[in-house]
Formats: sequence, structure tokens, C-alpha cells
Amino acid sequence: MEAMKKSELKELYQMMFPEYPDIVTVRQLREMLGISRQLAYDLINDGELQAIKIGNNFKIPKVSVINFVTEEQKEAKSSA
Repeated sequence: MEAMKKSELKELYQMMFPEYPDIVTVRQLREMLGISRQLAYDLINDGELQAIKIGNNFKIPKVSVINFVTEEQKEAKSSA
């Protein structure tokens, strides 16, 4: 997996999920990806998505969600 260039990431950051803040909650993550609560926590606990635990809540950097989505797209294309 190759790292994304800063310019690419900045472009994607402005295009993808512009209505969401820089740090999202699990609920917002679920909305962004259209996934279940269980899958959201599985992705966090398995290290697929970077998250920070503050108290009892996870906070997920939006950039982590964008990286996850773009990596999934690359893998889907390469295995097709």
C-alpha cells in the first residue's frame, strides 16, 4: 500500500464528507460509511480505522475515514 500524497489527501479532504467535522464520533462514522454500530467498533478495534478513546467515547479523525475508504477502493480495483 502506497502512502497518499499530501496534495491528493488535501483534495479528497475537501471533496469527501465536507459536512462532517475534522474529528467524528462513532455515530457520525456510521452515517458516513452507512455501517452498523458493531461494524464501526470492529473496524476501530481491529485497527482498520485510527481512533482515540477519550473517556468512554471514541473520536475518529476524518482523515482516517478518508484513508480507509480510499484504501478499500484500491484493494477492490486490484482484486477485480
